[in-house]
Amino acid sequence: MKKSDRDIMEILEAYDTTGNAHSAAQLAGVDPKTVRRYVAARDAGMPLTGPSRRPRIIDDYMPKIEEWVERSKGKVRADIVHERLVDLGFDGTERTTRRAVADVKAAWQAGHRRTYRPWITEPGLWMQFDWGDGPKVPGPGGVLRSTLLFCAWLAWSRYRVVIPVWDQTLPTLIACLDATVRRFGGVPTYALTDNPRTVSIDHIAGIPVRHPQIVETARHYGMTVHTCIPYDPESKGGSEATVKIAKADLVPTDANLLADYVSFAELEAACERFCATVNGRRHRESARIPTEAVAEERARLHTLPASPHTLALGTTRSVGTDQTIRFGSVRYSTPPGLVGSEVWVRVAGTELVVVADLDALPRVPDWAENRRGLSEVARHLLSTPGNPQIDPAHYPDHPQDPDGSPKPPVPKARSAAEARFLDLGPGAHTWLIAASAAGTVRIRAKMTGAVELAAFVGAAAVDAALAVAAEAGRFADGDLPAIVAHHTATAAETGLVVADEAHSVQPGTAAWAGFGAAGTGVGS
Repeated sequence: MKKSDRDIMEILEAYDTTGNAHSAAQLAGVDPKTVRRYVAARDAGMPLTGPSRRPRIIDDYMPKIEEWVERSKGKVRADIVHERLVDLGFDGTERTTRRAVADVKAAWQAGHRRTYRPWITEPGLWMQFDWGDGPKVPGPGGVLRSTLLFCAWLAWSRYRVVIPVWDQTLPTLIACLDATVRRFGGVPTYALTDNPRTVSIDHIAGIPVRHPQIVETARHYGMTVHTCIPYDPESKGGSEATVKIAKADLVPTDANLLADYVSFAELEAACERFCATVNGRRHRESARIPTEAVAEERARLHTLPASPHTLALGTTRSVGTDQTIRFGSVRYSTPPGLVGSEVWVRVAGTELVVVADLDALPRVPDWAENRRGLSEVARHLLSTPGNPQIDPAHYPDHPQDPDGSPKPPVPKARSAAEARFLDLGPGAHTWLIAASAAGTVRIRAKMTGAVELAAFVGAAAVDAALAVAAEAGRFADGDLPAIVAHHTATAAETGLVVADEAHSVQPGTAAWAGFGAAGTGVGS
């Protein structure tokens, strides 16, 4: 039976008085073994109350289990430990082994738990960047391709930048860095990232060897690139968190119910909206709005270089008046607004990438939207001489449809009479195009007649009649008034009258069964 605190104190007091377990047992009215147990627990510094730990069958094997857990750095499985214990003569159950291994692992992890010191940031000192997998969007030729999200943040102000790209090659990285620091409005002192091949080409004795071109790029912008410990993403948690929330809000999943992106431009617009959202709300940790904080931090950032770094962007080409560049004796199209400017081209696998400095253009094209600095403007599959790569989307105002057929002409009024006719509505535009294609004579007189007719019956009625006339190919002098009169006469009708069997005066069709047969009918 469990002893109360008072009984235990009486047992220990009796032992202290007599100094003998048998005499103390007689005074306290308990067994001598009970006296010895409580005295031994007191001398060992163990608690006298509460449940006591009984010896277990696995106690003799605990040192071996601790050795295996230490050797595996807390990763060894309990079933593997049990198999080895059985080989050593252990005859207990696997459940006993699992409990023992769990206790040893908990003790090991308590002694090896990683602790974190809060990062005390300084304005203008650190930025971090990393890559994340983006959604699949249609690429050149309409084939779905994987994208990547370049994610960067300014540590002190928590200002985030997310840029979608097609690859993470060195030229793309340099272009993203240039666009990022231009959005920051200055250059920080240090840039922290992972250890991709575009940043660290090797590790010798644990020391990362920097890529020569990334060193030259960093020198151009006046910052130093640092990398975290290999295979230790926790050492750059800021950019990891940026990648995590960017993927959660931009990549379509069952959790966010986002629809698939129909184009790369739509993905770029989504990234712009995401950056505006996260940078416009108050940060939980800093209690500041990043957009307002980065305005304060710009005073501590380095001055931006006037021109971007172009070492790894490829070779330069001039955009001709036909919006094309020549590479390898093949013409490749570019978006509108780049005629006369210089762009950089490089080969990425089986594709040709065209990059332009949007800040150097005299006028930023409408398709650029909020993009600034170095930006990828076109991407084509590599071709051979005599087979130009022309993207019809680069020529939105060309008089030829993408399928090769000519676009229908667009009427433009050159006189007051033409303007009055075209103002009738889209039916007038359709009628003029169809009548001209059909070789109709006296078109101007018929246009004047349509305007005069609209003054009596209304422009809507005449415009609808013109659309019907164009579709039916009726361009004679009296066709338009006849169509208007027909529409006016039948406008009050509510619908067609259906004469079914219940309302027909014909009792049946049997009388017509022999109609047209030989020997029947009139004169047979």
